[in-house]
Amino acid sequence: MKFIGIIPARYASTRFPGKPLAMIGGKTMIQRVYEQAEKALDTVVVATDDTRIYKAVESFAGNVVMTSAEHRSGTDRCWEAYLKYGEKADVVINIQGDEPFINPEQIEAVKACFPTDIATLVKPYSATDDIEELLNPNNVKAVVSSVTGCALYFSRNVVPFLRGVPQSEWLQKQQYYKHIGLYAYRVDVLEQITSLPQSPLEKAESLEQLRWLENGYQIKVAATDYETIGIDTPADLELANEYLIKREK
Repeated sequence: MKFIGIIPARYASTRFPGKPLAMIGGKTMIQRVYEQAEKALDTVVVATDDTRIYKAVESFAGNVVMTSAEHRSGTDRCWEAYLKYGEKADVVINIQGDEPFINPEQIEAVKACFPTDIATLVKPYSATDDIEELLNPNNVKAVVSSVTGCALYFSRNVVPFLRGVPQSEWLQKQQYYKHIGLYAYRVDVLEQITSLPQSPLEKAESLEQLRWLENGYQIKVAATDYETIGIDTPADLELANEYLIKREK
């Protein structure tokens, strides 16, 4: 199968304007994401709505296309970028533009899920993790079928609820999964899901993948042991630079 990686990159951000151009160890964040993605994909394209990001990608000889500033999500931006770039593929992989240390093995894991409609990634919680990490609504939880390996639901709440078990023991009694926002879509499915209206569950949880489940699409799930390092704030950027220094020693 032919895979193409697309990295949506917006300049506007409430918590961190200009985030894709933030410097990490002498390179912009978008360049670091791009270079990591290239290790697992023959074709990588940045999809942006800002000329500053466009020029930054050109400066390191990356592939880049301009897209609308009106998109509701990175998924919608990926579809426009795929059409504009013009290279045919079977599967589009949507790579988060704020994870400069994404591991190529994570991309390979979602590639291995095909054939399917959509693929995504989870990281299993361990019994020794902090219960507060599980309870944090910013950490989206995935419920995965033990029979099919496909997603049954995604939630900001803890699902399943363990009736009759103290909350402090949930991680010891049940395998929970943290959702990692890496998606891959069969091209025809990507076209279809970008035309769907928002669904009730999507609106309730503010999670677009629930729209796909509500409309009957299969989301195959791959697991990873690598922790992603997403950058949402300037404070996260400082931590990323510290991580890079330690890694390169």
